[in-house]
Amino acid sequence: MSPMSRRQFIAAGVPWAVAMTAIDLRFAHAATEDPRFGVAQPFSYDLLRDRALAMAQAPYIEPSMKAESVLRSVDFDTVQKIKFRAERALWPTGPGAYPVRFFHLNEYNMLPVNVHQVSNGTARELKYSTQDFDYADTDLDKTLPPDLGFSGFRVMDGHRKETDWMAFQGASYFRCSGEDEQYGASARGIAVNTAMPFPEEFPRFTEFWLEEPTDGTEVITIYALLDGPSVTGVYRFDARNERGAVMDISAELFARRDVERLGLAPLTSMFWFGSNDKREATDWRPEVHDSDGLAMWTGSGEHIWRPLINPPTVRTNSFLDANPKGFGLMQRNRDFDSYQDDGAFYNRRPGIWVEPKSGFGEGAVQLVEIPTSDEIHDNIVAYWVPKQPMKRGDHLAMSYRLYWHNDEPNPPEDLARVIATRTGAGGVPGRPSPNDSRKRKFVIDFAGGPLAKMAPRFDITPVVTLSNGVVDNAYVIKIVGTDNWRAVFDIHTTSTEPVDMRCFLQLGDETLTETWLYQHLPETRPRASYNGRSAS
Repeated sequence: MSPMSRRQFIAAGVPWAVAMTAIDLRFAHAATEDPRFGVAQPFSYDLLRDRALAMAQAPYIEPSMKAESVLRSVDFDTVQKIKFRAERALWPTGPGAYPVRFFHLNEYNMLPVNVHQVSNGTARELKYSTQDFDYADTDLDKTLPPDLGFSGFRVMDGHRKETDWMAFQGASYFRCSGEDEQYGASARGIAVNTAMPFPEEFPRFTEFWLEEPTDGTEVITIYALLDGPSVTGVYRFDARNERGAVMDISAELFARRDVERLGLAPLTSMFWFGSNDKREATDWRPEVHDSDGLAMWTGSGEHIWRPLINPPTVRTNSFLDANPKGFGLMQRNRDFDSYQDDGAFYNRRPGIWVEPKSGFGEGAVQLVEIPTSDEIHDNIVAYWVPKQPMKRGDHLAMSYRLYWHNDEPNPPEDLARVIATRTGAGGVPGRPSPNDSRKRKFVIDFAGGPLAKMAPRFDITPVVTLSNGVVDNAYVIKIVGTDNWRAVFDIHTTSTEPVDMRCFLQLGDETLTETWLYQHLPETRPRASYNGRSAS
């Protein structure tokens, strides 16, 4: 799927998807008679695992497209006309809380996925039919083959509702709408060789199995089979729409060949510009981004906030750790005035927090930032890279939980957190000096924790360290009329190399805040042009 189409789909409220199904033995007779369902087959997680292992021991087979010439005519405008018929949904009236609807193939998603319905150890394939869709005036139902297939699925908010809260579509991508019912950042099953000097791989969820829910249940269970040139795998998702979605994920991966860079629990987002990085701010809105920072809770207990940037060239930063407690791409600034966008509603975009359960060990959180000149491109990726590379024949098991919430699930109560980062010209306003042209000013606002009710004072210290350059005129003040505090300092560097920065506030020996990390790029070389494909 192209970056353009991904953004177009979000704007149109069309989630990308991939489907699976379930049927209870109580309805076996009806399913047998229903031409939508295939012959019953045994089903279990172990059977899927064995299949993924066997696939990894065999050569990779490129997927084939059906009706390619016709599907290339199914552009963005045509997609808007094609509607899945609500009465053809999976479980349209129960027994679970959420019906499942399916998505049509189109020029952005041309590879079909197999979808199955599961109940009591039995699976039946759900077959595509032109009767599933209202094609309006497109006449596509007269030209498409009867075995076309679906491109994905979405899980609806409830019976007789037209909105959804979770969708799977395209490669191994999936997403949830969050607390404010607004799609934004995405997740995917695996990242293979992202931001390397050779093309990234995009393994696909080729088949899905949806498990029949029990009466009234609000948990939907999804199984998926992953296939790609280097990696195969099996996944289980247990998702619930709980104050924004919460998703428990377990997976096993098998290496078909060596993988130089394997990204676990990958997250994908967009950052065009914000208060800290306005070099590309050609738009009228004050800020445009799905996420404004990478939050990390390290294995040693340190809380870190790294504001995102839109760099002039691709930047990859690794943050070494062991057994991290969590990391995520978050949207901390939730003030409408910061965006002034009443169409995209960036202030409502959910954060995605990864809570590792097993299989993470030693490694690094890796952040990839790609230059972009528009909001239609996903240019931010974050994931966990194990210390040991995955070699041909290796097996890796992992489990983790995803929170699609407005905030981290366990924010520190004893530390203030970064709420804003601003940058600008260095020096003292109104009193320029000859050296100011080489300075850059940083202003970091903190809120909460021990600072919340602290009276104004002038003995709080900003502890700032740089990889190169020097710090000048550093101080901390309480912002008048608020409970927030502000650290201000200039940096001076004569090098064009990136400056890695750290800052936290201290009172005596007491640490008052989380750690702010940043990478300042003093270079002035022209920005790299976008090459047409992001790491998403």
